[in-house]
Amino acid sequence: MAKHKNPVKAYNNKEFLESSDARTVRILSEFYEPQARFKKNNVVDTIVFFGSARVRSEKEAKSMLAKFKRDNKGKKFNKAELKRLENLVAMSKYYEDTVELSKRLTEWSKNLPTHEKRFIVCSGGGPGIMEAANKGAKIAKGTSVGLNISIPYEQFVNKYVDPKLAFEFHYFFMRKLWFMYLAKALVVFPGGFGTMDEMMEMITLIQTGKTRKKMKIIIYDEKFWKTVLNFDALIEYGTISKSDMKLITFCNTVDEAFTEITEHLKKYYIKNGVKNNVKSDLD
Repeated sequence: MAKHKNPVKAYNNKEFLESSDARTVRILSEFYEPQARFKKNNVVDTIVFFGSARVRSEKEAKSMLAKFKRDNKGKKFNKAELKRLENLVAMSKYYEDTVELSKRLTEWSKNLPTHEKRFIVCSGGGPGIMEAANKGAKIAKGTSVGLNISIPYEQFVNKYVDPKLAFEFHYFFMRKLWFMYLAKALVVFPGGFGTMDEMMEMITLIQTGKTRKKMKIIIYDEKFWKTVLNFDALIEYGTISKSDMKLITFCNTVDEAFTEITEHLKKYYIKNGVKNNVKSDLD
């Protein structure tokens, strides 16, 4: 007589877990699993870095440009590609500034009198500015977070993320929640659609009072951002108030950004030692 086979339990049923009926289970998993891991690894709060995934280090960008010139010497070459590579070299300064700022912030946070992981660097976990942020923390011999997202191109977990704090998200909105949930400061380096989307959502949460915590938002390189986004026009047309500009701080150097962030954190989150502020300020 054939042995009776028990049905698969629901939490082991892969077909069900990947179905539309279990979407809420997957969404909840992307909240509870990171929450458990942050708690296990003693992470209290973060400093988040946003910026383009397409930016390269100075060394890599110059190498790419030099190779293009060597390969096309004496030939008719693609002028648009040459311009792209020259821009890549120019933009590489943001990669190097990100590394330096992340390094300095990590060194500063490591010297705080606490056994908890306070104000650690957090990025989207991918290449470009994200990689540079995690790299800076690594150089400082600190830990850092990578909140990666599964998309068809560009995105992969960079080698500088602490493996214990490397996350892979399916849902953009759950990834964004974790960017904001632990953040006490945000640095926005030059970027494209993704960077602007993430930055604007953070600003909107603060503007509308959906987050009550004191967040410092640094917009890095005033010239870049005021070229691609006309803040004055938004004020002129009445779509934002002049006072809304107080929600952000423009910085043009690593020194400026470091001072603005650390002074903000010391003022609001470090009093009589290191204040433990685990509770979320999101509604």
